[in-house]
Amino acid sequence: MQYKYIFGPVPSRRLGLSLGVDLVPHKTCSLDCVYCECGKTTRLTLEKKEYVRFAEVKKELDHYWQHNADPDYITFSGSGEPTLNSKLAQVIEYIKKTKPQIKVAVLTNSTLFSDPTVRHAMLKADLVVPSLDAVSTSAFIRINRPRKGLEIHEIIRGIERFAAEYTGRIWLEVFVLPGMNDSRSDLLLLKDAIQRIQPDRIQINTLDRPGTLAGIEPASRSQLERVIRILGFPNSEIIAKVDGDIQARIHREDIRAAIVETIHRRPCTKQDLLQMLGVEKHVLDACIHGLEQEKKIIGKSQERGVFYQTVKKS
Repeated sequence: MQYKYIFGPVPSRRLGLSLGVDLVPHKTCSLDCVYCECGKTTRLTLEKKEYVRFAEVKKELDHYWQHNADPDYITFSGSGEPTLNSKLAQVIEYIKKTKPQIKVAVLTNSTLFSDPTVRHAMLKADLVVPSLDAVSTSAFIRINRPRKGLEIHEIIRGIERFAAEYTGRIWLEVFVLPGMNDSRSDLLLLKDAIQRIQPDRIQINTLDRPGTLAGIEPASRSQLERVIRILGFPNSEIIAKVDGDIQARIHREDIRAAIVETIHRRPCTKQDLLQMLGVEKHVLDACIHGLEQEKKIIGKSQERGVFYQTVKKS
C-alpha cells in the first residue's frame, strides 16, 4: 500500500523513530516562513476544516500497524500546519485508544492557539512542540510572513493559555536566522515571552535544509550559543543533527515511491534516506539516479551535503 497521509518512519532529531502524519494538503499553512524546508506556502489560510478525512488517516494507520513495528512517536507535522485540520482531536484520540504505548507529538507553528478548540485538541498529546521565532511584529512578519489577520501577541497569549491547561511536555522551538530575528532587542522580547510560557525545554534551531527565500544563511554555533546566553533559560539546547545510529526500516515494495513520498515533505540527503529506508547504498543510488533522469527529483548542494527534493510541476 502506498500511503498518502502518513510517512516515514523518520529518524528525528528530537523524537527517535517518528512516524509522520500529514493532515493538510501540501503547503497549506497559516504562515509562509522564509526558512520552510517544504517550500513556499501555496495555500495561506486560517480556515479550519477536514482537509484530510479522518477515515482515510485511520485506514492508513491500521494498515501500517499490521505490517510494521511500532515507532517511538507518531508525529503530526508534514508539509503544512496540522492544527488547521478540524479532526485533529479525533485522530489523536484514535491513536491513544488503539496504540496507547506509542507517544503522540504535535509540531505546530502556534498560530491557532488562540482558538480554545485547537488547544483542547492537543491536550491528549504527550508532547507539543510550538514554534515562536519572534515577538516583535516587525520580526514576526519578516521571518514568518503570516496570513493577514494574525497578530503575534494574540498567538503568544494563546501559547500561555495552552501551557496553563496542558499536563504533557512543551518544547518551545525558536528558529534563528542572522539579521532577521537575532538582534538583542528581539531576543530580550522573546526572553520575556518564554518566562511567561515556562516551557519544559527550549530548542534553538537554524537552517539545515534549503529554505524558501534565496540567500538566507544558517546561524553559526557561536551565534546560537549567544542566543541561549541572552534568553537565559536553564533548559535550553541547540538541536543536534540526526542521530546516525537510529535505523528506520520501511517495508515498501516500491523504494522509488518511498523516496518521492519522503522528500516531497522534507528535503533529504542520501545519508538521511539510507537511515530511513534501510536499503543498500547501491539500490538507493540507482533509484535516485533514475528519478533524476526522469526529472522527478533534483539535488541541491547545501552545507551538509546534497539535498534531494521533488521537482515542482509548472
